[in-house]
Amino acid sequence: MRAGTWLVLLLTVLATGPPRAAPAVSGVSAVSAVSATDAGRRAPDPAVPTVARHWPVGTPPVVLRGWEPPATPYGPGHRGVDLAAGSGTPVRAVAAGRVSFAGPVAGRGVVSVELAGTGTPPLRTTYAPVEATVRKGDEVAAGEVLGTVEPAGPHCAACLHWGLLRGEVYLNPLSLLPPWLLDTGPSRLLPVLGVPLPGRAEISPARRATPWRPPPR
Repeated sequence: MRAGTWLVLLLTVLATGPPRAAPAVSGVSAVSAVSATDAGRRAPDPAVPTVARHWPVGTPPVVLRGWEPPATPYGPGHRGVDLAAGSGTPVRAVAAGRVSFAGPVAGRGVVSVELAGTGTPPLRTTYAPVEATVRKGDEVAAGEVLGTVEPAGPHCAACLHWGLLRGEVYLNPLSLLPPWLLDTGPSRLLPVLGVPLPGRAEISPARRATPWRPPPR
């Protein structure tokens, strides 16, 4: 990872600003807590492929603070989303990829994963604060544990900050999630190999040709 990239990340942390006070949600101090559905509808990016197969934490977690893109590269905003998660919560890769960084940045643990098959430069997800159980260069599968949430830091009392970049451009990480993970669309029945769809069960020719007879008494 280039030094310039992590300088941008450090400046991002400093420019984000302290979270706004709000009522407690599930034992944590919430910041404009919204449902995953509402947060996902705010600013999806059509340029981001929906490759995620897992949330980093929870199913789904409470979104304490959503994506708030800054007006200028170094202006105030929120370059990611904060998900409610207590200390020790497992943090999982949202999609398959390669660990490009795992270590401390500005006093907190950060794990970054380059997502496979997402172009050049590849999309890169970041997770913080995380005590990593992976190392740079590790290949990870969707849902694989990357580490655990570290104790509360200056960003928020009990949360995981989840970010997404392409190069040094920040994007909305919720755009990685398909509707069935965001719960923004109707439920669908998916076909299962070898199992007929309801109302279309196949009847063998022998059964169709044999008339029904009552059982013997």
